Amino acid sequence: MSKRASEEVIFPTSSQKRTLETLGNSNTTMDIDENLHSRQLAVYGRDAMKRMAASKVLICGANGLGVEIAKNVILAGLNSVVIMDDKTVEETDLSCQFYLTSDDAKHHRNRAAACRDKLQELNPSVAVSYKDVDLSEDEAYLKDNNFNVLVGTNFPLAKALRVDAICRCLGIAFIWARTRGVFASVFTDFGDNFLVHDVDGEDPLTGIVANILEVSPEGTALVTCVEDERLQFEEGMLVTFSEVQGMETLNSHRPILVTDPRPHSFRLTGLDPDQDYGRYSRGGIVTQVKLGKTLHFKPLAQSLSSPGEILMSDFSKFDRPPQLHLGFAAVDAFEAKHGRSPAPASSADAAEVLALASALNAAASAVSAETKVDSVDEALLTLLAHNARSEIAPMAAFFGGFVGQEIVKALSGKFHPLNQWLLFDSCEALPDYSKMDPSEFTISDEDNIPRRYSDQVAVFGKTLQRKLAMANVFLVGAGALGCEFLKNFAMMGCCCASNESDGAVIQGWG
Repeated sequence: MSKRASEEVIFPTSSQKRTLETLGNSNTTMDIDENLHSRQLAVYGRDAMKRMAASKVLICGANGLGVEIAKNVILAGLNSVVIMDDKTVEETDLSCQFYLTSDDAKHHRNRAAACRDKLQELNPSVAVSYKDVDLSEDEAYLKDNNFNVLVGTNFPLAKALRVDAICRCLGIAFIWARTRGVFASVFTDFGDNFLVHDVDGEDPLTGIVANILEVSPEGTALVTCVEDERLQFEEGMLVTFSEVQGMETLNSHRPILVTDPRPHSFRLTGLDPDQDYGRYSRGGIVTQVKLGKTLHFKPLAQSLSSPGEILMSDFSKFDRPPQLHLGFAAVDAFEAKHGRSPAPASSADAAEVLALASALNAAASAVSAETKVDSVDEALLTLLAHNARSEIAPMAAFFGGFVGQEIVKALSGKFHPLNQWLLFDSCEALPDYSKMDPSEFTISDEDNIPRRYSDQVAVFGKTLQRKLAMANVFLVGAGALGCEFLKNFAMMGCCCASNESDGAVIQGWG
């Protein structure tokens, strides 16, 4: 067998085995609402949807990112979702967590409890519940509930390290996701041996057989296909046959290795030269056998110093991922030291983040040269320090969708998951901080700007917030995407100037 095929050994993880056992032990056929999930069935397939429908997910953090993730996976049709958060609602949550209200903030309700009922309304077939404690106070909860995936959106580094270690022991897929203003970080750990059933989701390649030569003494046979379409077979693929006449043995043969692929022919390798396969007569369809692929994830503790190949989100920023990896580590170190995030427009906090980054970079060569950068990008890390405390709706929406997809991949085994880091920035969206007074990033009583927009003001400034409030937006289409746009416009404070005569309004047409 080729090197490629031999490396793709299938090892289901503990989480995947639990899902299969749930399916196998069920006394009833698991029904899927085909009207509700028709589009997902077309993409994921029935088997993947059944695996998802037998899965349990724990989301720690009912902030803006957490509720976006919860919304997406609940709509996807899981078995159950639990939201865990020990924090009470604050006014600043209202600009990003779309299920919270001013009344929730006024009465200091728990964030998870305040949004649970509204999340349940998204999909009555999914059991949605909440826990109003911190995970560190109830780690036994993980062991008793057989979760398949755990997502942390509010974990400091120390907790993320501890939870990841527990998840690996219990066979739970772990995702650590954070947004900091226009910056974001996503880490995945799906265990030592995670099986991807279908890497790309594409239909198997096929070809119409025109001729098959006799098997050679070396156990090979040349297959020629009709010339209407070029074959897309690659070296090392496995194929099976059907509807072949004259060499009917091939129709029930185990998958056969493809070598020497050409536009209209290929060679079968590994056939038994002593077996009588007969003489080809006519007909036949050759079909690719899609192999599962096993991925080996490193634990967070190891991946911090040896992150491997970080997913590139912007090919114009080839040198950016290592700088962001260092910058997020420096902000984590700052938070561990002070118990808070760096303050917006604080030159002292930014300077300390830069000093921590320099110290971490100097120490990196002693641990692993993989994370060391030639020089610290002080301008970039200063922007990260300025944004570190803030959560804004567009970033929560985007990465809520991204993490939701990673959860679906972890549960279904369909499509290649993130392996293991995504680090992102959208610095192009930021104003020139050097030309702005520090007071531009904080809301005072005289500003007449609701404090719910404090995080957005901390990132973009009060001038932009006032422009958003005075905007007039006309949106065509109110389907799934249009409603997402409307939600984000509203959360950002678009078109909500207090003076009705100003005419600020969002209009929808669809």
